[in-house]
Amino acid sequence: MFSIEVGSIIFFITLCLSCALFYKNFSKIIRNINLGKSAGEFTDKKARWKNVFFIAFGQKKMFKKPLVAVLHLIIYLGFVIINIEIIEIILDGILGTHRILYSPNWAGWYNFLINSFEVLALLVLVSCIIFLIRRNIIRISRFHNKEMEGWPTSDANLILIFEILLMSAFLIMNAADLAMGHVNKDWPGTGSDFWISGLLAPYFHSMSFSSLYFIFKFFWWSHILGIFGFLNYLVISKHLHIILAFPNTYYASLTPKGQFNNMSSVTNEVKIMLDPNSDPFSQPENTSSPARFGAKDVTDLTWVQLLNAYSCTECGRCTSECPANVTGKKLSPRKIMMDVRDRTEQLSKGIDKHGENFADEKSLLNDFISPEELWACTSCNACVEACPLNIDPLSIIIDLRRYLVMEEAGAPAELNSVFSNIENNGAPWQFPASDRLKWKEDE
Repeated sequence: MFSIEVGSIIFFITLCLSCALFYKNFSKIIRNINLGKSAGEFTDKKARWKNVFFIAFGQKKMFKKPLVAVLHLIIYLGFVIINIEIIEIILDGILGTHRILYSPNWAGWYNFLINSFEVLALLVLVSCIIFLIRRNIIRISRFHNKEMEGWPTSDANLILIFEILLMSAFLIMNAADLAMGHVNKDWPGTGSDFWISGLLAPYFHSMSFSSLYFIFKFFWWSHILGIFGFLNYLVISKHLHIILAFPNTYYASLTPKGQFNNMSSVTNEVKIMLDPNSDPFSQPENTSSPARFGAKDVTDLTWVQLLNAYSCTECGRCTSECPANVTGKKLSPRKIMMDVRDRTEQLSKGIDKHGENFADEKSLLNDFISPEELWACTSCNACVEACPLNIDPLSIIIDLRRYLVMEEAGAPAELNSVFSNIENNGAPWQFPASDRLKWKEDE
């Protein structure tokens, strides 16, 4: 009894610490996302919830590649459904009980659920092995771009290994439990074997009860501590999309692809210019400085764009579909999202250390993303169409280019020539408006 009480106390403390750590770190992610500007109003809630259901939960856009989609869906649904058993494990851990939710009155339903969990666990395990093979043996090219060197590749492999270990611990835990019931009939089991662990249990029958109990408890603790560890690993991993996919698809743009937004700062300037009663040199009220045109740093982006960055799965579908990248240009839409997230994290660490007014000499533009990358973009929206979570790298590219053009006059020479022609001739060509109809004179 004493050992159970001590174990329960240790479990409860571990549970509280794990949840507290997750809350602290996830709150910081929310703070970081809110460093962005307002994104305006979000209308048409019906269409947005439809996106959440079909794109985030149903993974509709993944099925452009059916085999990969099925494997990913198995991992996602399997992991979520299997973790329903966490309810029983937590109760057992706190109360020092064994399979507290089991009762002979609903033994059929209980065994059906555990059997379903085990089948899913096996499918998840196999799917993770296939994904590891694709990444490290077949070496799918989009997983090995330059931006994936180092931690991003390790992160992807670690999470797959993590899930394999979790599923293995779950199955071995159940197998040892069944074997204890075989060795000692007084052990409180469920009265029947499970489908998958029942195949493993005979390999443990020759062991003593004390050895089986040690194996059971070892893998019981391994499984639940692994889940606690996985929960807190999410906040430093690309797998944060497991949580953020749902709000990200809800707040994704519903406007037709190719329809750009007008900058309010430019609209206001135009209104002032067209108003004969306004002073074009006056400053707007309640502002200490003029509004910035476009975006130079992550704080100039909207919070939805920062949410996009934290939701990025680094799958590389955007980059593999990008015509600029395919033809050897420097641009990678995936890198754009990773750079936004890395810069946001850099600012976050500065804020944690120096306070909310922290500012450094760096910026997203130039220090993380070069003009060469931005001007390689053709604005074709292929990256947006390819993304399984409706992430929009193009909106960030456009805002950064707007800053280059309107604040730094940093457009390429070819575009500057077009701008000059529009300003002087009212058309992108170098001919004056009076010469527009000269082509007819030869008729």
